[in-house]
Amino acid sequence: MTVPVRWVLDQPDLKLTLKGGAAGAGREINMALTTELADPAQWLSGGELVLTTGIGLPKNPRDRRRYLCALNENNVAALGFGTGLTFDEVPPELVAAADELGMPLLEIPLRTPFAAVVKTVSTRIAELEYDAVLRASRAQPRITRAIVNGGVQAVTAELGRSLRANVVVLDPGGTVIASHPRNLDVATVNLIRGAVTPGASAGAQQLDPGITVSQQAIGVGPASYGVLAVVSKTPLTFVDQVLLGHANSLLALDFDKPSRLQEAQRRLNGQALGLLLADELNLDPIWAQLGQVADGRGRIRVLAVDAESQAILGKALSAISRAIESAGYPVFAHAGASQLIVVLPGAETADFARRLFGEADGRTKKGLRAGLSGAHPVVRLADAVQNARLAASVAERGGTPLEFTSLAGSALLSFGASREVLVAVANATLAPIAEYDTAHGSELMASLRAYLEANGHWESAATAMGVHRHTLRKRIETAQSLLACDLDIARVRAELLLAMLAGTPGSGN
Repeated sequence: MTVPVRWVLDQPDLKLTLKGGAAGAGREINMALTTELADPAQWLSGGELVLTTGIGLPKNPRDRRRYLCALNENNVAALGFGTGLTFDEVPPELVAAADELGMPLLEIPLRTPFAAVVKTVSTRIAELEYDAVLRASRAQPRITRAIVNGGVQAVTAELGRSLRANVVVLDPGGTVIASHPRNLDVATVNLIRGAVTPGASAGAQQLDPGITVSQQAIGVGPASYGVLAVVSKTPLTFVDQVLLGHANSLLALDFDKPSRLQEAQRRLNGQALGLLLADELNLDPIWAQLGQVADGRGRIRVLAVDAESQAILGKALSAISRAIESAGYPVFAHAGASQLIVVLPGAETADFARRLFGEADGRTKKGLRAGLSGAHPVVRLADAVQNARLAASVAERGGTPLEFTSLAGSALLSFGASREVLVAVANATLAPIAEYDTAHGSELMASLRAYLEANGHWESAATAMGVHRHTLRKRIETAQSLLACDLDIARVRAELLLAMLAGTPGSGN
């Protein structure tokens, strides 16, 4: 802490007089001391109010000027000259030199003890330090509350008000994340960018007599989140540095919080999803939690991922979770023995699902099969999961996620169990037609398929076969006789068509 020279002059009990160097009345004093050395400058560090009676003052006026110049060069704040002992008045050459240098020269009358000056200055500095500590003790809780209630911008504003300075938070690329005042001018921001030392943990630069830029790197361990910088008129005091460090620690924790809280959130969301999948009772709060991931229309999609091993499943979970969080969505993922169920917003597309695997390495991707459901209301989670699982079961391993909706028209033919039933039906039902074609060289099977695919429309089927409709009608009548069924019934036609698509006898399909 410091006190300006003019404050010392204003103390009526000291009865000091400014004899020269009025231009420097704003200089800051950090301590007052007495010395009668002929050359005390080399023992001083700057900011002192030096008190002397002139016992060791050189005899030569030129040397006396040199004496004052040496003090000024060592950043001494002011010289207090006691009169009435060695000198009856302040030497005029010192007064002239003080005016030239702008260094305050104070006359201390005989009736004012040097000890009184030292005590007055020391007491004032102690009071200021106490006030600063008190101010910091009150500011720290406010800054702490700010990070809880308002985040980075609130901390920045509270720190700026506490230090009475401009404050800026820059990300690692130099972009302004927060500032105080909020609409800080571009010139000041550019000034800060230019003053910040890349890679430095802390530092300060005095750019001009009235501009000091102090910086502290924001980070936790090896992770770097940017820089906290303060622009003040004077260098920050020790107590100001404490406040700066406190704000920096809170910012670092706030920036680092996602990496710790997200992991906890993942586990919580995964457990909630697991409960829903297990059909637990009284799940209204969990349904509400799952609603966080729904789109604006309250819909979700489910991504089912089958993995060759538990290790590959774990790697897929990590990669997908990071990608979802990068997109700004909460992670709802449940990992079973070999399958991962992930809930996504219903508005997202298959392309988004594909990008979720972007961070996974090639070996991990080759061990995965993924299926994506259509968009469903949240309460139809079970339907979405079933659809996603069916799509995953026939998806290409290592390929892009297969949408369940893309299976329309081929779903029953895609799954092993249903296809086996259809093949059995084909072998049992269509065999007479296959045998007839083999024996007579006819095209009953092809004609029947054209008729079924045309949904019983004679003209369309005849055109597809390239025959007259009467010829086609005759063939269908023969096929109907061999099959002993009624082709006018839509259900019969549908079953026969599915059987033919699954594989006709002797076709090799």
